[in-house]
Amino acid sequence: MTDDAKSFFFNLLDTPSPTGFETPGQRVWTEYVRDRADEVETDAYGTAWAGLEGTAEDAPRVMLDAHVDEIGFMVRHITDDGFLYINHIGGSDRAIARGLRVRILGDDGPVTGVVGNTALHIRDTKNETVPEVHELFVDIGATSEDEVRERGLRVGHPMVFDVGPTTLTDSRITARAIDNRLGGFIIAQAVARLSDDRPAWDVQAANSVQEEIGGHGAKMIAHRLDPDAAVAFDVTHATDSPGINSKKHGSIEIGEGPTVTHGTSNHPQLVERAIEVAEAEDVPLQHEPSSRRTGTDTDSIFKTRSGVPSVLLSVPLRYMHSTVEVVDTNDIEHCVQLYAALVRSFEADEEFRVSL
Repeated sequence: MTDDAKSFFFNLLDTPSPTGFETPGQRVWTEYVRDRADEVETDAYGTAWAGLEGTAEDAPRVMLDAHVDEIGFMVRHITDDGFLYINHIGGSDRAIARGLRVRILGDDGPVTGVVGNTALHIRDTKNETVPEVHELFVDIGATSEDEVRERGLRVGHPMVFDVGPTTLTDSRITARAIDNRLGGFIIAQAVARLSDDRPAWDVQAANSVQEEIGGHGAKMIAHRLDPDAAVAFDVTHATDSPGINSKKHGSIEIGEGPTVTHGTSNHPQLVERAIEVAEAEDVPLQHEPSSRRTGTDTDSIFKTRSGVPSVLLSVPLRYMHSTVEVVDTNDIEHCVQLYAALVRSFEADEEFRVSL
């Protein structure tokens, strides 16, 4: 990863963009891709996409997809003495919340707070359980509800954990929101490479909103762009850390390459093409099953209009939906390489359709 690419990635990771409030992250993303694409546009709800014109006349269109939003919390109630009670945004983990700093996105800019954690010495720990989300509270140092409002905060403001990215080793990065700020990074790098060596097909790289609560942005943009095929990206669970049952959750290792998903929304011909391209490009590829749904934007994209042939590529991620997500840059590079080569493999007159 070049210094320029790393700077862009870390900027994406550090920029809060919880579901429903993705504009800050999209501004970072669009600023980066604007000079690398033919066009950059956004829709009504903030999904952004970058377009590249292919070399073929009347070229088919492939949509690359990732999602910009991250999990978080939202102000639900403000007490008379200035404490904030909260609710989930997406699948945020209440078990890790106490004792962490948060960044609240208020009307007058970010406000720092902490999720209260009563000292061990004076807690009743005999029957202690993980607190329910409505039991969590945020302390911003205020002494009254009026003081909270003077800081530009009200019910409905979002917040994320105030944890920035850092490196563990030369190839391992840890941060919050790698799920799925990494996706925006991946498709931006693919756009840059495809811009230098144009494929036959037109490319529309979409950074979708509201994946964490149901893939809503991907559904909107797939309907709008009406692609002939789609290559979706998300992170997937690395199962190689202690305490994970591989018989139950599969065997996916960090540092051993991206994954391709088989089944459900994944079109068999696109899956097979991804495998062939990975072999030709010497990209290590791991395999995942999807027996019902993938839990990603792919589930929204493939059933748009009369059906969009789709395939899901993923990068293994440790400790998903936490403040200490971990990813390997070798997996990232291999995924970008596979992404670009897969799109270049599409021929001008090619159609992905199951033949009977």
